[in-house]
Amino acid sequence: MAESGSGKGKQISVLASSTFAFTICFAVWMMFAVLGIPIKARLGLNETQFGLLAATPVLTGSLVRVPLGIWTDKYGGRVVLFLLMLSTVVPIWLIGEATEFWHFLVLGLFVGLAGGSFSVGTPYVARWFPPARKGLAMGIFGAGNSGSALTKFVAPAIIAGFGWQMLPRVYAVAMLTTAVIFWMFSYSDKSHAVSSNVSFMEQMKMLKDPRVWRYCQYYSVVFGGYVALALWMTKYYVSEYGFDMRIAALLAACFSLPGGVLRALGGWIADKHGAHKVTWWVMWVCWVCFFLLSYPQTSMVIKTVRGDMVMNVGVSPLFFTILLFVVGIATAIGKASVFKFISDDFSHNIGAVSGVVGLAGGLGGFILPIMFGALVDLTGIRSSAFMLLYGTVCVSLVWMHYSFKPTRKTPEAAMPFAKAA
Repeated sequence: MAESGSGKGKQISVLASSTFAFTICFAVWMMFAVLGIPIKARLGLNETQFGLLAATPVLTGSLVRVPLGIWTDKYGGRVVLFLLMLSTVVPIWLIGEATEFWHFLVLGLFVGLAGGSFSVGTPYVARWFPPARKGLAMGIFGAGNSGSALTKFVAPAIIAGFGWQMLPRVYAVAMLTTAVIFWMFSYSDKSHAVSSNVSFMEQMKMLKDPRVWRYCQYYSVVFGGYVALALWMTKYYVSEYGFDMRIAALLAACFSLPGGVLRALGGWIADKHGAHKVTWWVMWVCWVCFFLLSYPQTSMVIKTVRGDMVMNVGVSPLFFTILLFVVGIATAIGKASVFKFISDDFSHNIGAVSGVVGLAGGLGGFILPIMFGALVDLTGIRSSAFMLLYGTVCVSLVWMHYSFKPTRKTPEAAMPFAKAA
């Protein structure tokens, strides 16, 4: 099926098979969000160690995004994504045999390669569609982020029924099967490849462009924050509200599912209203929600004329879940709008640029869970994770404000009749 052409049938087949492959890759990439809970109990890990365990696959998946994006430009997304999925099958299986903390960390680094699938699939899919539909196409592909929710639906049931060792074995078989299905239903088009005469350094020249660094910051919030929360929320529900792991995973999926599925909606909105306007409002929504989520469970003693009055203030599980759901929708739209920026500004170098921006987002997803755990160990306040996220959104809003601030009119432009006078 490796023939050229870009008919509508091939477009749909490439989009569908790539989205399915990315969904499974993302489910595998996020497996420690659930699998890490029994491992934490088994090994007696503290919060920082759990954050490191959950985030380790994210590190590798982030670091490989730049070379994978460049290889996709050069060799085509079909072969790169297929080989990438095959390379993770054995490490996934071996997680079920691990017994020590360092075993899980090393294997997690190899399993994390699955996270690089985004930087392969994004340029691969985008090149099959005209500019007016690229935002929607990339949004549909990006809906594979819902693999995080898939893990939260499937993993607790497998662990409860067959033990935690069974989960990596099931995921290894699923990854192998997905690789074969993707190869059968995807296509290649040689015209989509960047000329082999383009060197690595030439492709990396875009790092001098300040727009790339802005998009890295935005994506570290909307994607890095999404990944970090997807890894952290199941355990947060267990620790903060005392829910069973299955109920906690189900509630955490209220964030993960819209954060993945609605990315296609975000692509359509970005196509219609523009990347800047959409990203701006996404940041404001996240700013409000993170401010509310930051408030810790608090008991206050108020002195009144009738004596002391005790008041308990905090975010209830229902309100917490509603706010998370809103954040999930906002990050889904924001992830798509940031990549709309890239497709508009770097259409001829989208693989390399998406790799760099994806790297920044992935590194955010790696660093944030570790910082979440460290903050809990240092302060004892679980909502400190949201305090940190609130700060990152503030940085993005300030940067966006000054980066896109309209150029002020000169005195001559402001006074059109000055010359005439």
